[in-house]
Parts: sequence; C-alpha cells; structure tokens
Amino acid sequence: MAITLTEPAAARVKTFLANRGKGVGMRVGVKTNGCSGMSYVLEFVDEINAEDEVFEVRGVKVIVDKKSLVYVNGTVVDFTKEGLNEGFKFTNPNEKGQCGCGESFTV
Repeated sequence: MAITLTEPAAARVKTFLANRGKGVGMRVGVKTNGCSGMSYVLEFVDEINAEDEVFEVRGVKVIVDKKSLVYVNGTVVDFTKEGLNEGFKFTNPNEKGQCGCGESFTV
C-alpha cells in the first residue's frame, strides 16, 4: 500500500514547498508522544535517505522511513479548514484509538 494525499493536501504541500524555495517532498512519520502513545510528524525533506520509501502522489513526493511505514501504511492525508482552524488531517486504517484531544493515537 502507500500514503495518499487528497487534492487539497497535495496543493497545500506544493504551496509550502514553493514558499520555502527548496525541498523534494514531505516526510510523514510517527514518534512516541502524547497520552495514547504515538503522534504524526510532518516535515519537509531536502534529501531522501537510502532507507526511505518514496511515494509519488498527485505530483508530491511523500517520504516515509521504514519504521514509520508499519504504522502509517494506508493513511490518507487531507488538508481541512474549519472556521479559523486549518491543518492536515490523517485517516489511518491502522489506528485502534485516539486520545481525547486527538493529538495522539494507538495502533
């Protein structure tokens, strides 16, 4: 499987990369954090590492390290705006639960 970006998410990443002036894509990963155990990490990537998996989605390179891929495989990343709030939203088929604030998840 892979990581999927919706059209709004891909457009937002392209805008961020263009404004940044450099970068080859966006890294999606996880780290141990929060009350449920794991949280998502998004960062822009200037170089792809040999151990990275790279997915081309809607003209954007999505980079995932092999350790994180186990947890995020099949995830759909969207970009949403709700009132004054905007941000990336993750729909992960591997999630078994989220904390009350929605900042972390369990698998």
